Amino acid sequence: MSSHLTILGIETSCDETAAAVVARDAEGRGEILGEVVLSQLEEHSAYGGVVPEIAARAHVEALDSLISEALLRAGRSLDDVDAIAATSGPGLIGGLIVGLMTGKAIARATGKPLYAVNHLEGHALTARLTDGLSFPYLMLLVSGGHTQLVLVRGVDDYERWGTTIDDALGEAFDKTAKLLGLPYPGGPAVERMAKTGNPERFTFPRPLVGEARLDFSFSGLKTAVRQAAQSIEPVTEQDIADICASFQRAVSRTLKDRIGRGLERFRTLFPDVETPALVVAGGVAANAELRATLQTLCDKQKFRFIAPPLALCTDNASMIAWAGLERMAAGFAPDDLAVAPRSRWPLDREAATILGSGKRGAKA
Repeated sequence: MSSHLTILGIETSCDETAAAVVARDAEGRGEILGEVVLSQLEEHSAYGGVVPEIAARAHVEALDSLISEALLRAGRSLDDVDAIAATSGPGLIGGLIVGLMTGKAIARATGKPLYAVNHLEGHALTARLTDGLSFPYLMLLVSGGHTQLVLVRGVDDYERWGTTIDDALGEAFDKTAKLLGLPYPGGPAVERMAKTGNPERFTFPRPLVGEARLDFSFSGLKTAVRQAAQSIEPVTEQDIADICASFQRAVSRTLKDRIGRGLERFRTLFPDVETPALVVAGGVAANAELRATLQTLCDKQKFRFIAPPLALCTDNASMIAWAGLERMAAGFAPDDLAVAPRSRWPLDREAATILGSGKRGAKA
């Protein structure tokens, strides 16, 4: 295997269409040579959430041109890349089919190897691209579909310490925004309103705080928001701001407890790690108050806090390309072109399911 590798990454798991060209040198340092992300926000905003059929059609319409643009920005052609990496799950099955089939077609036409990447592994390994982080470390993944605390031991070696038992945190933000009549996406809308609100006005529950288990729960918090809004109807703009600020404060304090216990466990299990690290990833990682809470917590417990640039916290193809490069460098064989997309694909295959299973596998 060449000591210097370059890969084309494709990401179509939800409502962003993305392509990127990323390189990895012999020392393991990464460089994003060219990347492009096309958001579908306008297509879905009228519906208050992502419509899978609309997302899949948008991927079909945009992906070919985005791949060409990413290669152009990188100053590379398909002949120059060593492999193709495409998200194979988890995500919306229609979008996954578009990206994976495109990756397969390019691999077949060029004779390049294909790596079918777990989207969550892309998030888990991003800090190694941006910060050169060494294993092991902790990752908090907070997005619209996932809320998990994961021990990252190595490439394809993950241990889930905690997960949501109901709503993902991003989902809780979206539902709270919808309850209050705020626009989609809910996370940024709630954060904007919270800036002018009083976080002490409403006392919302902080689910599972104090419990030894490291799981999360946000459904009851969402219900408390609805009850608070109903109790003071008709709500004013200041009422909405106060509810948002109080909701965000409750989330912040919940994460402080849950993650704090996780940091303590890490210290116990890995006492010889000189500078342990907590990585935060996923769209909700963009929330400034949550970042500040986690930064303060890590400072107190002498952990390094790593939050990749916001563009690499949300869905992007650079992290998919990098995950493919990591798998290549670690000696993992490429995937067969018969590989199928998976709408459900947990990082930790040994973890017991909490939300149940369906025909496509474990939900979490």
